[in-house]
Amino acid sequence: MKAVIMAGGYATRLWPITKTKAKPLLPIGRKKIIDYIYEKVKKFNIPIIVSTNKRFEGDFKEWAKDKDVELVIEETTKEEEKLGAVRALAEIAKNINDDMFVLAGDNLFSFSLDDFYEFYQKIKKPLTALYDVGDFELAKRYGVAELDGQRILKFYEKPEKPPSTLVGIGIYAFPKYAVEMLIEYVSKNQKHDNLGDFLSWLCENTEVYGFSFSNGNWYDVGNPDSYIEAFKFFMESYIADVEIDKVAKIIEPVVIEGNTKIKGRSIIGPYAYIGKNCVIESSDVSDSVIFDKVKLKKTKVWRSIIDEECEIWNLELSSSIIGGHAKIQRG
Repeated sequence: MKAVIMAGGYATRLWPITKTKAKPLLPIGRKKIIDYIYEKVKKFNIPIIVSTNKRFEGDFKEWAKDKDVELVIEETTKEEEKLGAVRALAEIAKNINDDMFVLAGDNLFSFSLDDFYEFYQKIKKPLTALYDVGDFELAKRYGVAELDGQRILKFYEKPEKPPSTLVGIGIYAFPKYAVEMLIEYVSKNQKHDNLGDFLSWLCENTEVYGFSFSNGNWYDVGNPDSYIEAFKFFMESYIADVEIDKVAKIIEPVVIEGNTKIKGRSIIGPYAYIGKNCVIESSDVSDSVIFDKVKLKKTKVWRSIIDEECEIWNLELSSSIIGGHAKIQRG
């Protein structure tokens, strides 16, 4: 078996942040989103492939320096050119004569994959992970399974009337024959964006099973709110060699990277990530992610994301995303 982590999307719902940063490489405390996925898969001692695109190739090469992974680079640089998850996976499948363990690179979950992996080894049939979101309205946003026992009778992609609240969470195990069926599917179908579409087709052509996780948390990091919530759940405190004025207050958990200055009566935290070489002066930051080389003065930031090299003075930001190199001042 080989594992494939899919990390080739352009995450348009998180623009402008993800115009310059791949979503799987966004920070969750000191780690990246993809680190949590990689660590859960690495314990199975199977080869790991990470599929990404040309636009973020350099960033993934940097991330992979101390990882035991193979990078596969899709020759695209923008949303309009992307292959889509299904076609990108099929291109990889052409070179894999084996079972595949497939995971979305932007999923965060607290539960172990041990039981899922063990169950697949017993049945050796297509298997997908399911999570009960507990709400039919919420289920409409995802792929939803209709079950008979553990067998999936049908899989509906973003249905108007979900048959259940058990949704697919981007974790799959495919035996070799299903990998071959994936290649066949791509040659005959036009829906290449969502693996859920392939799963729906697979249910019509062979037996597919679902493995439901009942304990733990799952986050689909698809928008700023879900990113902040995942960030808060997984975050651990770390403060590098930084300059913090005596009158400033730090409320953990926080991550403050190196060469940053916290000046004046600033309040940092809880749940704040401050990147390298920032200057935070007389400002409050909580439930937020601040990237490198940002300067804040007399500014309050809550549930917001501020990209690199921004300068912001005399503002209150709430549930905001600020693109890189912005200069905003009031008064």
